[in-house]
Amino acid sequence: MQKTPVALPDEIVELAIQKAQEAFTMDEIPVGAVIFNTKTFEVVSAAHNETVQKYDPLAHAEIVAIRQACQKLNVKQLVGYSIFTTLEPCVMCAGAIGWARLDNVYFGASDPKTGAVDQGAQVFIHPQTHHKPNVVRGIRAEECGALMTKFFKAKRLQQKEKKK
Repeated sequence: MQKTPVALPDEIVELAIQKAQEAFTMDEIPVGAVIFNTKTFEVVSAAHNETVQKYDPLAHAEIVAIRQACQKLNVKQLVGYSIFTTLEPCVMCAGAIGWARLDNVYFGASDPKTGAVDQGAQVFIHPQTHHKPNVVRGIRAEECGALMTKFFKAKRLQQKEKKK
């Protein structure tokens, strides 16, 4: 039975944005994710992208946060928990969210290139998806999107400078 998502406390959103900013300073794509108890809003994990730092293409913020939460709680599924991520999850992360059985997915900015919730594969509405969490989109989307824009603008500028 699907649970109706509720408004998120600002602290959860702030923590995810802070994690995304940390990723930015580490030259990682600036995405932050926070997993929290659906009823109490107690945070159990918070992470950012670590693909560059760990030489791991699977180390997206959502995956890292799911792994941390499962290890901390000593469980393989996160029933009773939800996730907020600053960017619409990609197909890999959406799949992991489904396998983890998270109740709700809250996200900030949409991702027209690699997003897989509202874009592309639309994982959670696919008939073969076993678990379909509630989705709440667009939470502080402008702020989350601006961080991504700033990051990729800086990357393009660096590439341009290298060519000189």
